[in-house]
Amino acid sequence: MSHILLVEDSRVEAEKLTRYLQKQGLSVLGVTSGEEAELRLKQEKPRLIVLDVILPGESGFELCRKLKADPLTQQIPVVICSIKNKEIDKTWGRMSGADAYLTKPLNKEVFQQTINQLIG
Repeated sequence: MSHILLVEDSRVEAEKLTRYLQKQGLSVLGVTSGEEAELRLKQEKPRLIVLDVILPGESGFELCRKLKADPLTQQIPVVICSIKNKEIDKTWGRMSGADAYLTKPLNKEVFQQTINQLIG
């Protein structure tokens, strides 16, 4: 079973995204901050990371840049899922190295298609 790291500080959003991912047969490891994500990534390498932008501490953009600059994590696809829906936000997502940028509220089908495309 493929593991997905979900970095989301909203319990409601985390539960919803976890359900979507589990329906695709994926195992979800959930954390609520970038710092927790970095610790978890030292222990295991997920197949994909789903990342919120607005997090306690460092932002999802900052975490994404770190992950894409690190040879140990740069190959892991990152999907940013954020309420930030302006073009500049999407541009920041691309500049940070995100493989996809989806806006909330998420369309379940688009989310699942995006995940499938990135993990094969």
